[in-house]
Amino acid sequence: MPAQAIQDTTIHGEVRPGFEAVRDAFAENFASRNELGAACCIYHQGEKVVDLWGGVRDAATGAPWEAGTMTLVFSATKGLSAMTLAIANARGWLDYDERVATYWPEFAQNGKAAITVRQLLAHQAGLFGFHAPVDRSVVADLDRLAAIMAAETPEWPAGERQAYHGISLGFYQGELLRRIDPQHRTLGQFFQEEIATPLGLDLYIRLPEEIPDERLAPLQLASPISNLRDLPFQAMVAAFIPNSVFSRSLIRNPGTLLAMDEERVYARNLEVPSGGGVGTARGIARAYSAFATGGAELGLRPATLAALAAPPIPPQRGFFDQCMRGDIRFALGFMKPGPVWSFGGPASFGAPGAGGSLGYADPDTGTAYAYVCNRMGRSHDDPRDLALREALARSLEKVAA
Repeated sequence: MPAQAIQDTTIHGEVRPGFEAVRDAFAENFASRNELGAACCIYHQGEKVVDLWGGVRDAATGAPWEAGTMTLVFSATKGLSAMTLAIANARGWLDYDERVATYWPEFAQNGKAAITVRQLLAHQAGLFGFHAPVDRSVVADLDRLAAIMAAETPEWPAGERQAYHGISLGFYQGELLRRIDPQHRTLGQFFQEEIATPLGLDLYIRLPEEIPDERLAPLQLASPISNLRDLPFQAMVAAFIPNSVFSRSLIRNPGTLLAMDEERVYARNLEVPSGGGVGTARGIARAYSAFATGGAELGLRPATLAALAAPPIPPQRGFFDQCMRGDIRFALGFMKPGPVWSFGGPASFGAPGAGGSLGYADPDTGTAYAYVCNRMGRSHDDPRDLALREALARSLEKVAA
């Protein structure tokens, strides 16, 4: 049956029969959940079954959110960055259980020699913050940034504890990829050439100059208080302590707003692989769809996909995260479902972003999901995202019946 077209004053796009509940939830987000502008896209068994967008792209001008509108997705970028290393693993360039220093000898300095790639990607390396100053000029100079990272001292032995590497992780991933890629490309370049371009995605980790501002949805940032009130009490208190794990990971040196730009909406030609991705929900969902359905388009191998779907391995002291102060589970650069933060099925892998965005793959059902928005809300189970995912679950039950 053909997809059902939708076009009214707010909602545009299409849904396949059986997935109408997602359309209804998306519309209800605007009616009762304070949505400004947003998009949701879902693939099922390789087919696009939901592609919705609507609302206002720019609150200052009233410009509408259009089919190709892109927005910053903060830490949902982590999933895209993890995809690049999965491809490196599939090509035999990277062993997840090898020591990072095998590929990057300078990394072995100051107690880091034993850290494995798996431990680093699971936020178990104790490298959640930088001691040396890191600002945009350092981030733009990858050799200088690499020297700073190589000289870092971890906060605890490899694999002992977990602490969310809010911004730092992506920079370590980027340097690791530069070392193992035969062409020594940056992570953003690799993503564009090996994932985004082959799949035809409007999705960037390194936003180029030629993207016009009119395609970008400026974020309506949440207030600092509203950002903190959804955190566990211990994490909320830690946000006000300059040397806490939370502050060092997410607030200070360099902080989470590196990809913002007062003049151009978002920074151009700057790579922030843990929090600077810009794109459409359609692009994120399409990328995850390749991972959810066998990965042949990207040259992925069954062993790599099995590793991504496998249960996460806890550090010695368990999954309690020293930054976020709760049970959060990571593996191979992705977040995994857990008792506190759940999405998809047990084999799923993905990444949420501050303010509500989320992308993930569920290989058990062959489903890929993405939601992006420009009015920032909760980072964990935002009511808008949660309504869409609950509608997706009902739809999957319906089409499977």
